[in-house]
Amino acid sequence: MGMFCHFGINTFFDKEWSDGTLPASGFAPTDLDARQWVDTAADAGMRYVVLTAKHHDGFCLWPTDTTDYSVRSSPWRGGRGDVVEELAQACRDAGLGLGLYLSPWDRNAACYADPAAYDDFYVRQLTELCTRYGPLFEVWFDGAGSEGRVYDWGRIMDVVDEHQPDAMAFNMGRPTIRWVGNEDGLAADPCDYVVSAVDGDTGSEGGDRAWLGEGRYLPPECDVPIRRHWFWQTDDLATLKSLEHLLAIHHRSVGLGAGLLLNVPPDRRGLLDDHDRARLAEFGAELRRRFGSGRPGVLTAEPDPATGPGTPTDAGTTVVRVDLGARTPFDHVVLGEDLASGQHVTGHEVLVDGEVVAAGGTIGVRRIHAFDEVTADRLELRLTGAGAALAGVTAHRTGATRAPVLEEQPDISAQKVDAPAT
Repeated sequence: MGMFCHFGINTFFDKEWSDGTLPASGFAPTDLDARQWVDTAADAGMRYVVLTAKHHDGFCLWPTDTTDYSVRSSPWRGGRGDVVEELAQACRDAGLGLGLYLSPWDRNAACYADPAAYDDFYVRQLTELCTRYGPLFEVWFDGAGSEGRVYDWGRIMDVVDEHQPDAMAFNMGRPTIRWVGNEDGLAADPCDYVVSAVDGDTGSEGGDRAWLGEGRYLPPECDVPIRRHWFWQTDDLATLKSLEHLLAIHHRSVGLGAGLLLNVPPDRRGLLDDHDRARLAEFGAELRRRFGSGRPGVLTAEPDPATGPGTPTDAGTTVVRVDLGARTPFDHVVLGEDLASGQHVTGHEVLVDGEVVAAGGTIGVRRIHAFDEVTADRLELRLTGAGAALAGVTAHRTGATRAPVLEEQPDISAQKVDAPAT
């Protein structure tokens, strides 16, 4: 689970998308403190922070050598500030990963109309980000606005491979993780890690069909804003998501084996809004209360006699018996698949005293089930899938016997989006 920070020139003009003409002088945070962002993320259980180093408007949050449209031309820190560096240092000090978002679409760069010249420009920007700020946890490529545009992704990804070989690459180029297909933060069951098709366009050389072939290992990352909009706005506090809705997002992203990237945007002070921080703290505290401790089981796997003699690597059912060590009341189980040789579980059932209390498709790195409270000292998992195996099962008593409920959410305001000319 990570925290997304949409921050930039849009923050100061109540915009979600701007067209690259907002004055750099408008970027003027009065009290920017990246440590506050990182401390808030860490307290909520986040493991990394992703910053919009450059959004579609082209404004750069670091003093790039490629354009004057950056913090260097702003009054902040007398034109000598570097938001990326301040966040990088805060992440290092807190032990959190740093991710950087660099929009391919650039509405300010005059060279964008010349694909070859812009590829040179973009590669220089990416090289700066990949070489100035230490190890990166993730490089985030947003496909918005780039529909039909061909970038030199081979060259672009060579920069990542050379300078940040351990970084995850989101969505485009040669991605290692994929967009889940919506901005609601929601995955679905099955949540397959190996896919032969993706939502959107990776821009990969030869096209997605050729690059994906019979399948690539691309677990999904679910992104969603904590309010109606991605950038902080003066007029959308009423759209701050409820605790119940955030828990429902968690259940349908992390709880289905996907990653979750929750956007919490800094405001015009350069600080996370107090209301957002309070809600995020509430969210983190409730997750710790529900899942911070539990009773892990001892697992014993064997083929299901009903499926024939076989072995656990056959396509039949594998039975996993779970010994909790003592009679334990619980209303949730958290399952983890053994992914050493890849994702193999295609279906599963959770049984207590011979009764099915939960069932589903894939498991992946984590699967969370809620059900009416039971008391038992053992339970049983029936797994479908060749090579299906579990890494762990933990029973939790949360007091919540149903999955959290999603609430209706408002759409982004069209008035805050400077749409490109058609």
